[in-house]
Amino acid sequence: MARRVWSCFSSISTAVLYGSLSLFVSILHNVFLLYYVDTFVSVYKIDKVSFWVGETVFLIWNSLNDPLFGWISDRAFLGSQHAGVRISNPQVVLKRLQALSRTGPLFALSFLAFWVSWARPGFQFLVCLCLYDGFLTVVDLNHNALLADLAVSASERTRLNFQCSLFSALGSLSVFMSYSFWDKEDFFSFRMFCVALAALSILGFSVACWLLRQRFQGRARRDEEEDSVLKELCVGQAPLAQEKELTLGQYLKQLSKHTNFLWFASMNLVQVFHCHFNSNFFPLFLEHLLSDRISASTGSFLLGFSYIAPHLNNLYFLSLCGRYGVYTVVRWLFFLKLILSVIMLLAGPDQIYLLCIFIASNRVFTEGTCKLLNLVISDLVDEDLVMNRRQQAASALLFGMVALVTKPGQTFAPLIGTWLLCVYTGYDIFQRDPLQEVVRTQELWNPAWFSTLRQGCFHLLIFIPITCAVLQLLAWSQFSLHGKRLQSIKLQRQSASQELPIDVKDI
Repeated sequence: MARRVWSCFSSISTAVLYGSLSLFVSILHNVFLLYYVDTFVSVYKIDKVSFWVGETVFLIWNSLNDPLFGWISDRAFLGSQHAGVRISNPQVVLKRLQALSRTGPLFALSFLAFWVSWARPGFQFLVCLCLYDGFLTVVDLNHNALLADLAVSASERTRLNFQCSLFSALGSLSVFMSYSFWDKEDFFSFRMFCVALAALSILGFSVACWLLRQRFQGRARRDEEEDSVLKELCVGQAPLAQEKELTLGQYLKQLSKHTNFLWFASMNLVQVFHCHFNSNFFPLFLEHLLSDRISASTGSFLLGFSYIAPHLNNLYFLSLCGRYGVYTVVRWLFFLKLILSVIMLLAGPDQIYLLCIFIASNRVFTEGTCKLLNLVISDLVDEDLVMNRRQQAASALLFGMVALVTKPGQTFAPLIGTWLLCVYTGYDIFQRDPLQEVVRTQELWNPAWFSTLRQGCFHLLIFIPITCAVLQLLAWSQFSLHGKRLQSIKLQRQSASQELPIDVKDI
C-alpha cells in the first residue's frame, strides 16, 4: 500500500508540483485581501489613526522587504566560486525548496493571526500585517526564483507558469466559498473556515516541497561527489583564485547599467499602478456607473468573475506566448487595452452592456498581463547572469529589485485616483464629517450632481487605461530582450554552465 501511494506521488510531474505551490498561497491570500480591512474596522473596531499608522508602516516594510530578503537569499550565490568549486544548479534549487518548506507553514500561521483578537486592535493590525507580508515575500521570491532556476528554455518556463495559473484559478474558489462563512456578528464559523484553509496550505507546502526535494537531492549529491573528486585531483596544485563576494553597492551599480531592466521596471511600475487602481476603484465604478442599471446579482457576478477570469484567461495567453513570444503577447495586450478604452470613450457611459464588458475586461486583461511578467523577469535573470558573468543566477534578488522599484505603484493608485475623482467631481470618499454626509446625500439626489459624479467616474475609468497604455507602449518599444537577442542570451547561459540545464521533463 505504501509503495502504491509513493508511486502515485512520484509520478506527479515537477511542473505540477511547482504550480501547486501557487494554490497553497492563493487560497489564503485572496481571503486576506477581501476581509482583513473589514475585520479590523467592523469587527475589532480599530480607530482611524491606528489604521493609517499601520498602513503607513506596512507600505514602507512592503517596499523594503523584497530586496532585503532577495539579497539575503542570493548573496551566497554571488561570487561563490571557492577553490574552483561552484554552487551547482540542483543545490540552488534545494536551497529554494528548503526556504519554502520552512516559511510556507509560517506564512499560513501568520494568516491565522488576523482572525483572532489577541491584542489591542492597532498593535495587532501592525504586527499581523508585517509578519504576514514578510513571510509572503519570502515565499513569493523563492517560488518566482524557481521559475528561472528550474528551466532556461522559454517553452519549459511557459509550461511552469501555465501550471501556476491553473492552480491559482483553483485557489480563487476560496473567495466564493468564504461568502458562505462570512458573518460580522458571528465570527466563529469564519474562523473555522480560515483554520481549515491554513491547515490545507501547511499540508500542501510540506508535501509538495518534500517531493520536489527528493527529486533534486540525488542530482545534488552526485555534483558534490564530482566536486570532491576535483578537489582530490587539485592536491599539490595551486588552487584557483578565490572570487571576491559581490557587495550590494557593486550589484546596484551593475543593475543601473542593465538597460532592459530599467525599461522593464518603468513599464511594470505603470502596470502595478493600473492593477491596483482597478482593484481599488472597481466597487466605486459598479456603484456610480452601473448600480441603477444592473441587478445586485449581476454586480456580484462581475466582481467574482474579475477575480477568477484573469487566471483562466492566462492559460490562453501562455499558449500564445509559446507560439509568438512573451514580448509580442504583452505588446498586443497593451494595444488591446488602448483600443478598448478608445472604443468605450466614443460609445459613452450610456451603453450599459458595453460598459459592463469593458469594466470586467479591463481588470481581466490588466491582471492577465501581470501574470505574464514573471516570464520576462526570468529572461532578465538570464541576461543579468550573462552580462555580469555571474557564477550563479541571482534570481530572488532580481525579483526583489523589480518589486522595490514597482511597489510604489500600489501607493500611487489610491492617492492619484481619489485626487482625480475629487478634481473631476468634488466627491471625497474619505470625508467622514456628519454634516458633510447629510449635504452629500442631498446632493446625490440632485440629478445634476449625480450626472457630474457619473461623468467624472466614467472619465476616470477611461483615461487611466489610455494613459497607462500609451506610457507602457513607449517603454516597451525600448525593451530589446526578445527575438534574436533573447535567443543569444539563452544560448550563452546554457553554454556557460558546466552541465546541461535542468529540463523539467527529465526530472
